Amino acid sequence: MPEASVSKSLSSARERLQAALSAAGRPDDAARLLAVSKTKPADMLRQAYLAGQRAFGENYLQEALEKRQALADLDDIEWHFIGALQSNKTRDVAEHFDWVHGVDREKIARRLSEQRPVELEAINVCLQLNISGESSKSGVALADLPALAETLLSLPGIRLRGLMALPAPSDDFRQQRHAFRQLATAFAELQERFPEARLDTLSMGMSGDLEAAIAEGATIVRLGTAIFGSRPPSGE
Repeated sequence: MPEASVSKSLSSARERLQAALSAAGRPDDAARLLAVSKTKPADMLRQAYLAGQRAFGENYLQEALEKRQALADLDDIEWHFIGALQSNKTRDVAEHFDWVHGVDREKIARRLSEQRPVELEAINVCLQLNISGESSKSGVALADLPALAETLLSLPGIRLRGLMALPAPSDDFRQQRHAFRQLATAFAELQERFPEARLDTLSMGMSGDLEAAIAEGATIVRLGTAIFGSRPPSGE
């Protein structure tokens, strides 16, 4: 994609976000874009950076580490790891990322805590909630969420920021909102249970359901195709 196209797509995505915030009656700065750049080359991330984007989300660890190296001169990029995290990858994530969207097990949280370099600020973590209740889906069950959150809040080197989810794809706006409302409700209950934790992040919404996510209180929306164009079908 030419540089002008990345810049134009990013501008359109920002306008779309602002329109959604306005429609929901929320402040202009109530949510921000996370540019999901998996499978996209480092030069496209650089183009987005030059257009003002700073937060980038990656799903594939080795690919992300290569991009970090290629973009090492851009020292204010905020790197987010998205998705299921395997035990053998926690050290690299703990050492090289600022955020993790998708922790759903105590073991992973403890490894991130132990492996976070002491000279770095605490890594920001969003717990992934399984809002569908399907055993085949990643994410912690709603009933187990408070206990896992309490464990994370006790660990050094990590900071629990909030929740994220990957609801089943739907083109129906009301169905989209219903799924996001479940996450927002769980988030509000968590905030009430742990008032001193400063939980402030709802990571939900992608290119196909941004408006519904914003309507239900998203603070981070994860946009890939809307910024960088299509990729092989594997989700966002």
